Amino acid sequence: MAKIKQTPAKEIKKEKKAGNAMREIEIEKVVLNCGGIADKFERSLKLLKIITGKKVKEIISAKRIPAFNVRPGLKTGCVVTLRGKEAEEMLKRLLEAVERKIKKSTVKENHFSFGIKEYLEIPGIEYQRDIGIAGLDVTTVFKRKGKRVMIKKIKQGRLPQKQQVSPEEIINYLTTKFNVEIEEPVKKGGLD
Repeated sequence: MAKIKQTPAKEIKKEKKAGNAMREIEIEKVVLNCGGIADKFERSLKLLKIITGKKVKEIISAKRIPAFNVRPGLKTGCVVTLRGKEAEEMLKRLLEAVERKIKKSTVKENHFSFGIKEYLEIPGIEYQRDIGIAGLDVTTVFKRKGKRVMIKKIKQGRLPQKQQVSPEEIINYLTTKFNVEIEEPVKKGGLD
């Protein structure tokens, strides 16, 4: 019988200390959404299908808002969620549409959002006559390993604050991985 060579416990500890896998952040999902009622809703639905090539989920209102002519049961928007490598590739394309610039105020804990005024700015997308000019909102959600603990049904646990992804970590991730420029808020003039 051949003996199996085992690595000493000290060497294993050194390897683990090199980088804690539980502290690494990753993209959980990229959510694209458009809003509108009646004709604008149909155009938004087509737009998201063209951009992603995925099935689009319709958002149906539950409340009555007379100022916007919204009633319960009315289709008011649509959304597509992308995950994995597909989400990362889509995020690269969408960041190109905003010239890789994001306002610091849009980066919050665990996510950041930005809007695209015209879908024509997205690389690889051509003008569609039946859609016209339309925009969309993009939200990217980040996570650390272990988030499953608070989602599972049996023995559900809490996710501690140290497992949340801070805005500074998101900014660091975006600048290193996607070469994104973060714009500082403009201070309004006043007496100092």
